Amino acid sequence: MAAESEVRPSSAIRAVLDVAQSVVAELDVEVVLARVLEAARQLTSARYAAVGVLDESRRELERFLTAGLDESTRRRIGPLPRGRGVLGELINDPKPLRLADVTAHPDSYGFPPGHPPMRSFLGVPLQADGEPFGNIYLADKADGEPFTADDEAALTALAKFAGIAIDHARRYAMVEAQRAELERVVASLDATVQIARAVGGETNLDTVLELVADRALALVAARTLVIEREIDGDMVVVAAAGELPAGVIGRVLDREGSVASSALREQRTLRLEDTLNRARFESHGAGRFGLAAEAGLVVPMLFRGRGYGVLIALDRTVDGPDFSPEDERLLEAFATSAATAIATAVSVQAERAAQRLTAAESERARWARELHDETLQNLAALQIAIAGQLRSGNPDTMAKVLGDVAEQLGAEIQNLRTLISELRPAALDDLGLGPAVQALADRMRQQGLDVRLSTELLFEDGAVADRLSLGVETAIYRITQEALTNARKHGDASRVIVDLWEDASHVHLTVRDDGRGFDPAAKTRGFGLTGIRERVELLHGELELESTSGKGTTLTVTVPSGRVAERTRPAPEPS
Repeated sequence: MAAESEVRPSSAIRAVLDVAQSVVAELDVEVVLARVLEAARQLTSARYAAVGVLDESRRELERFLTAGLDESTRRRIGPLPRGRGVLGELINDPKPLRLADVTAHPDSYGFPPGHPPMRSFLGVPLQADGEPFGNIYLADKADGEPFTADDEAALTALAKFAGIAIDHARRYAMVEAQRAELERVVASLDATVQIARAVGGETNLDTVLELVADRALALVAARTLVIEREIDGDMVVVAAAGELPAGVIGRVLDREGSVASSALREQRTLRLEDTLNRARFESHGAGRFGLAAEAGLVVPMLFRGRGYGVLIALDRTVDGPDFSPEDERLLEAFATSAATAIATAVSVQAERAAQRLTAAESERARWARELHDETLQNLAALQIAIAGQLRSGNPDTMAKVLGDVAEQLGAEIQNLRTLISELRPAALDDLGLGPAVQALADRMRQQGLDVRLSTELLFEDGAVADRLSLGVETAIYRITQEALTNARKHGDASRVIVDLWEDASHVHLTVRDDGRGFDPAAKTRGFGLTGIRERVELLHGELELESTSGKGTTLTVTVPSGRVAERTRPAPEPS
């Protein structure tokens, strides 16, 4: 018997250590508790086991997990215990409690209807990180005997290991939660970086909207991404990406009642899973035009309290179709950055429109002054001279006066021709870019500017089919005209070198002057450079401007040629 009693504790200890090793290795609290229950039953041969988890007040049980009871029995028992009677004894006095007959305890409440009969009882407290966590309860030893002191020692040891495992699992869960939060922050920052990189330096509103749609689609793995903006009182589909029905971009939607306008008005994200939002999307929104979806996010793009449109993401393609709360946070962060980019593009667009209007008014005023101060006044003087001569009726002076009038009329006709050429040179329409720029250089030489011109353009043989596109010809001519005018009027240049040439795909223009130069970053009252930049941007070209005070200015422009004809000259016909 002595030998047997020496072996049993050793076996129990080894069993506890084996179980403890598997329990401590777990990183999920729920798995730890389930394994503790099974281990407790195995170590003590108990028919039933339970773990009661304390609530925050630590005065009653918040959760009660069982082992040994089937599902039908648990349903018959009804509500699980809250920690009254014998179970509450361990809450009030957290130390091991071993009973041969639990029903004989003075605090026993008895069992509810449907509860299986239980007699022997063993309970030990469970602590995690030195704080009460709950209790382990065992009932009905399999052989019908009471639980022993060895059972109590084994369960107490298991409870200590379980406490360590629970604390370890909770700390791991906390670290995982912090890691997930960091991942969310990083993802949000990445969303901001994505849109910043995508639209960095881009001020064309349509291009910005297209980039926003593409990036948002990829960010949340949506099947379709639609951008709606309010324009003239209506909601309009201004950009989209992904799977789209034909002709959806540009569609005008009902502003009143649409889910997009609701998101803008309420300044919060709406989900299409909501019945009302889905109805609004399908009856008043883009859903009217074939954009069906099982799930969707409707996220307003807000900047300084103003809405600049709405992102509508439809059906997640990965682990979808529903979008997670994390997807919602990511798209909201992205929408904030996108709103900033769109607001900037809108502001630049409005500023350019204002500058174009001002420049147009300034140009009209200049032509009015030219006509009023010179042409009209000279014509009025001629009219007075002729009227006076007619009144005098002196035939001796009539011939001389009419000769002077004819000479002055010739001069005024030439002035008008010059003005008309500056407005729209006939050579540009009739002969093409090269001859038009040559004529421009000739006029500037007559005004005292030494212009050295070099042109190497393909197909400059007068064939209309081989001409550069009208937009390219007009833009290059106007840029050259503006550059020469700036050199003469503002740069006080005496010499300008103009190089105009063409390769297989682009037209290149360089204008270098020896004027006084200027600071390109400084704001000026003129609009010439603004016009040049806009013309280059409209043609998707490149502009470089180099200028230093006292060292002149160099302007370089490269734009796609826009030719339709072949880039090689046709072979000469045989004689």
